[in-house]
Amino acid sequence: MKVNYSKSIPYNDDALDRLFKALSDRTRRAQLARLVKGPASISELAEPFDMSLPAASKHLKVLEKAKLVSCKKSGRVHYCQLQPEVLQNVEHWLTDYREFWNEKLDKLAQFVARESDDE
Repeated sequence: MKVNYSKSIPYNDDALDRLFKALSDRTRRAQLARLVKGPASISELAEPFDMSLPAASKHLKVLEKAKLVSCKKSGRVHYCQLQPEVLQNVEHWLTDYREFWNEKLDKLAQFVARESDDE
């Protein structure tokens, strides 16, 4: 069963899937937290985790695919930068989802109150 909870914005399910997949990993969330401070090289993003550059790069590719970061090459170094506007999609989705469930729970509470008044 597909639930239509969106009142205001048509969501791209594939984009949301990529976004939530990217956010589901602790290492990637930490990389995003580091990028809040400003652009960083892949080696700077790998250092706190004692991971190889290919491993850090693999995490960053997931973040890039979700459009949470953009990476550019300068000489031999790749620099990555946060693209925070994509997180607005999550915020809107969560807001619509919260409104949907609040409405359902309010109706349930009203029903329960009516039933208990009838007793």
